[in-house]
Amino acid sequence: MASYIAHASFLLSTLFTALILYHSNAQLSSTFYATTCPNVSSIVRTVLQSALNSDPRIGASLIRVHFHDCFVNGCDGSILLDNSANIQSEKDSAPNTNSTRGFDVVDNIKTAIENACPGVVSCADILALASEAAVSMAGGPSWSVLLGRRDSLTANQAGANTSIPSPVEGLSNITAKFSAVGLNTNDLVALSGAHTFGRAQCRLFTNRLYNFSGTGNPDPTLSSSYLSNLQQICPQSGSGFNVANLDPTTPDGFDNNYFSNLQNNQGLLQSDQELFSTTGAATISIVNSFSSNQTAFFQSFAQSMINMGNVSPLTGSSGEIRANCRKVNGS
Repeated sequence: MASYIAHASFLLSTLFTALILYHSNAQLSSTFYATTCPNVSSIVRTVLQSALNSDPRIGASLIRVHFHDCFVNGCDGSILLDNSANIQSEKDSAPNTNSTRGFDVVDNIKTAIENACPGVVSCADILALASEAAVSMAGGPSWSVLLGRRDSLTANQAGANTSIPSPVEGLSNITAKFSAVGLNTNDLVALSGAHTFGRAQCRLFTNRLYNFSGTGNPDPTLSSSYLSNLQQICPQSGSGFNVANLDPTTPDGFDNNYFSNLQNNQGLLQSDQELFSTTGAATISIVNSFSSNQTAFFQSFAQSMINMGNVSPLTGSSGEIRANCRKVNGS
């Protein structure tokens, strides 16, 4: 009898936990704006297409903003807040300062949406919508973006400094940071595949070119021809702000070449190459799978973007719908 009661109690607690998890995700919906702002996706795409005409890397930049937003207090638009009397901006954290970009395009999207549907669509949702649009417009997968996030009333600069994965961290640290927000190893490898387009500043990887881990030599996992090319783009005495393509083969297209690059020792960032070159890592077989099967990568990437977009959103009456993505209403 006691064991039956214990078993029943366990089942109830499991069901209750599942309901809580379901409820937190159920508050986001692909049809959230179906009646209040039915054209929101097309508005985002129109503004993004205009931006892409003059800046082919903007799509990758906007995904990075969404990624850096979700890893700090969840997907709440906190990264978009500028400094104020009460806000220490996440833009000034080490991972974002002089690096994260595209905030002017977010402003343009917000203005266009406000003109059509004032006070309805959150800045946090704009980042999720822009990320999907950027990927599909570059030849990658499409997915139904879950919506209904609300915007934070504060930022967390200290959290940005500690929670966002770094391009010079070891794989175990990066895996732990993904795990801390509920994302697994498959999510880590799939989302890293966003580096199939976009650019990175030399300062994020010059240590690999000249003095890796204090050895005085380049990172031995870099192919010699790729190393020579990168040393030309990033001279040892340079400013560090030159940029290199994250994917040297199809720099502006969204495909699975990123994973083939890793197999050829042509990952740009340390955090990229480690996915394939860390002995015994669980990530290696996933890299191999995605390299040989673009459809598998696209399906995993879409699901992992949804998973990341589900990280601790503000919903219901929490937070607000900002009128200006850069500041809290009334400030």
